[in-house]
Amino acid sequence: MHSIRWRHWLIAGWLLAPMAFAQQPQTRETRIGFVYPAGGRPGTTFTITVGGQYLEATTNAFVSGTGVRAVVLDQSENLSPKQVNDLRERQDQLRKEKKTPDVTRELLEIAKKLDLYQKRRATPAIGERVTLQITIAPDAEPGDRELRLLSRAGLSNPLVFQVGQLPEFAKQNPPETDLTVRREQRYGEIKAVPPTETAITIPATINGQILQGGVDRFRFTAKQGQSLVIAAAARKLIPYLADAVPGWFQAVLTLYDAQGKELAYDDDYRFHPDPVLFYKIPTDGDYILEIKDSLYRGRDDFVYRITVGELPFVTGIFPLGAKAGGPVQLELRGWNLPFATMSLNIHPTARGYFPFTVRHNNLISQPIPLMVDTLPERFEQEPNNLRPHAQPVTLPVIINGRIHQPGDTDIFRFEGRVGETIVAEIHARRLDSPLDSLLKFLDANGKEIAVNDDYEDKSTGLNTHHADSYLRATLPATSRYYVQITDTQGQGSHDHAYRLRLSTPRPDFALRVVPSSLTVRGSNSTVPLTLFALRQDGYTNAITVTLKDAPKDFTLTGATIPAGADKITATLTVSRSFTNETLNLQLEGRALILNQEVIRPVIPADDMMQAFIYRHLVPAKELKIAFVGRAASSRNASSRSEATPGERLQQLLQAVAPREPVRLPAGGTTRLELKFPPFPRLDQLQFALKDPPEGITIQSAQLTANQTALVLQSDAAKVKPGQKGNLIITVLAPRPNPPATPEKTGRPPLFPAGTLPAIGYEIIAP
Repeated sequence: MHSIRWRHWLIAGWLLAPMAFAQQPQTRETRIGFVYPAGGRPGTTFTITVGGQYLEATTNAFVSGTGVRAVVLDQSENLSPKQVNDLRERQDQLRKEKKTPDVTRELLEIAKKLDLYQKRRATPAIGERVTLQITIAPDAEPGDRELRLLSRAGLSNPLVFQVGQLPEFAKQNPPETDLTVRREQRYGEIKAVPPTETAITIPATINGQILQGGVDRFRFTAKQGQSLVIAAAARKLIPYLADAVPGWFQAVLTLYDAQGKELAYDDDYRFHPDPVLFYKIPTDGDYILEIKDSLYRGRDDFVYRITVGELPFVTGIFPLGAKAGGPVQLELRGWNLPFATMSLNIHPTARGYFPFTVRHNNLISQPIPLMVDTLPERFEQEPNNLRPHAQPVTLPVIINGRIHQPGDTDIFRFEGRVGETIVAEIHARRLDSPLDSLLKFLDANGKEIAVNDDYEDKSTGLNTHHADSYLRATLPATSRYYVQITDTQGQGSHDHAYRLRLSTPRPDFALRVVPSSLTVRGSNSTVPLTLFALRQDGYTNAITVTLKDAPKDFTLTGATIPAGADKITATLTVSRSFTNETLNLQLEGRALILNQEVIRPVIPADDMMQAFIYRHLVPAKELKIAFVGRAASSRNASSRSEATPGERLQQLLQAVAPREPVRLPAGGTTRLELKFPPFPRLDQLQFALKDPPEGITIQSAQLTANQTALVLQSDAAKVKPGQKGNLIITVLAPRPNPPATPEKTGRPPLFPAGTLPAIGYEIIAP
């Protein structure tokens, strides 16, 4: 199945006689690595290139939201070694002929094919190409969308596609006949190639790709007094690379005058990796904007979009949030803003992060996050730098404050009771404040009770520096206590704003589902998905996830996250065919908080890795499921003699598993019985646990005509009584015509036939 990552499986036991381990089959997952150009303007139609892996037989493309239509025009051919040799021989022959337009055209086409072939060998993660035609409706809402492809291998991961609001330009490419990357190696460093220069008019959105050693320049005319905002989107478009080589695109922006004098430079914007330049034009004339990678790296997926013009851009707001149910007056700072303050009305039921924008001259600013809560709110009052001047507050409360200048300290005092648990939490970096907070609990004498610098919030999947602080402490006595806030790096300004929550614990949870793209093949198919519980303030209750407004043919199995657990792998079963269709699914989670049932949405996400170790749950806009293949007809389903082998396997996967969780003694064994419809080749199938819980394995198996009994074993050193979860069992079937040498062909004799619905388990005392 597309959504199963076989290469990560730990095969616990094989159900063959004699029992043996076998080569793990590899699935081909459709994966896209870049989109170029990565956006367009409403009311236009244009073509884009999508690069990735396993894109063969791409049939459809999807863009989230409304107003954007994508159609597959063409896709690259995966050349065989013989085809490559034939092309090279033809190329040599053409070079000896007279250079007519037809000969030149054929040489160029051959050069393009050979160039792509070399790129595919060098960088397989982005080595294949699909060409799409994009049509953006005139009334399409500007902002970030997600683009996915559907190929024979399944539904791809999503990648950012932007609907812009300015005229679009693309960099001038080098002559098409020169398809080699010009670079020089000196002392292990890459020397920049001569920069390309393209003329544009502003305001504009510029599209480009940086190849190795490349430098792109854009010339434009500006008038005295114009307040230009020049914002690059590079890491934002591709925050995580599939192969992590040569590394992430670290864009550098430089603005020059017509004589080449440097006027402005930036390689990031505060803690965001993409740079932003702010510059007020001193005189009428030509100016040159340059973009490059900081280390002169480059590749086809070093894609960028730069917006240039007198654009509204918010550099800071205060306060960073508001109480639900009332108006809030916001102070705005930035460039090209129509006003210094604005009023927003907050819905009474709102809670969490809510982005808003500022509009000026029919242009929209970047989204600004605003946090909404239900607790009473107060503003910080200076002076409060020392304990004798600490600002008194009554809990629970949210304090809106600033670290006004470098070295500033804010201190608040409250009265606490012995045994009381108090939570102090900073929201700053998560709200685009540059503050890197350091939070301390102090007793009446100034002695530290608890201290925290950084606290990881897994709900902010694109945040690679968790700079906000969180403390939870039990008070040792009935007395006066202090909370102290500083900036870890000793920085401070009007933009270093924060929200400080002081309260007893407020147990709650948020939910994520991974992956955001699912592929189902035929009817009676089952795919695994992982549910993550992001628990807050020590919340431990079990959480049950259900489908919301899904077709009746969809069944979610094993979707209860046990008490205290952070995740569980469940399964989604589709009992009939939706061939050549896609659907957006919605999930919701229910649990008890203080004996009251609450419902929380389940946000789709993808589990991505950064720097080979850090993992992030990157949120997606849609949980999309695609259906490929052909299901068995009702006539075939009633007669095994007429069903194809593939249809028989689909019937087989209608296994009957126990309704109650399997009870497995710690350090012992238990039998798991599965009943199957009659199947003539049951003894040729193999079964495996997908990502089995640590310490649980398949010890042996017993097969009959229509029943399988698995003997499960647990390792007492790795499991503990009371542990709960799901077992995901996968069926492997022999290929009809297995290759004689699977290690050479890359096609193992077994292929993944499907997944059984999740089976619950519980570890009990021996």
